[in-house]
Amino acid sequence: MSAKKDMDLTLKIWRQKDATDKGAMKDYTVKSVSPDSSFLEMLDMLNEDLVNKGEEPVAFDHDCREGICGMCSLYINGEAHGPDRAVTTCQLHMRKFKDGDTITIEPWRANAFPVIKDLIVDRTAFERIQQAGGFISVNTSGNTQDANGIPISKHNADKAMDAATCIGCGACVATCKNASAMLFVSAKVAQFSLLPQGEIERKDRVLNMVHQMDLEGFGNCTNTGACEVECPKGISLENIAILNREYLMSSLTKEK
Repeated sequence: MSAKKDMDLTLKIWRQKDATDKGAMKDYTVKSVSPDSSFLEMLDMLNEDLVNKGEEPVAFDHDCREGICGMCSLYINGEAHGPDRAVTTCQLHMRKFKDGDTITIEPWRANAFPVIKDLIVDRTAFERIQQAGGFISVNTSGNTQDANGIPISKHNADKAMDAATCIGCGACVATCKNASAMLFVSAKVAQFSLLPQGEIERKDRVLNMVHQMDLEGFGNCTNTGACEVECPKGISLENIAILNREYLMSSLTKEK
């Protein structure tokens, strides 16, 4: 089988100077894109060409480029992180596209994720939700119990680890028709609720994190399931069921 040839592509990219600018889509072309290059490398090619022409490069978030940090959050052809599954944008390869394709690239669209510039959005709402309850208290008096010495069932350990793989990219919010953050919040709540180390803040955690989520302006969950489909780490909807159970239990038993 012959190797796939380099591609010429048309890009429709959202350009927005700052948070106050109205913004608009703008067309660009990139030529001789290798099918083995990543999506971000293709954008690097575009930006190098724009800089050489004396034009403003396209601003987009990126850091590790290894599918770990979750910063490379782009809405590509109507899908969070593009047409592949279980990958972040930096892990998306150009072989998923064809020569002559037109690719539409937008930032996350959610009131709680305002655009800062071009394809970069402000996701500090997630950080504030984390700060509201995404932590545990540890006894550091000198009698601290070794975490490896605390018995945890394999089932709970596996479930907690699955929830902990959430990288906070926001694909769940961008994909949800209501811009709900339930999958993200549920992953953080479930991670700790399944482990004995999370017991101290258990009731406060879920109440505070859900309260902060509502304050940030995220929408409600309607169990459509699009969030799980587009999540690059495959975070399960089962975590939302855990979140709902934890919230109900805490609301009924938490002392006023």
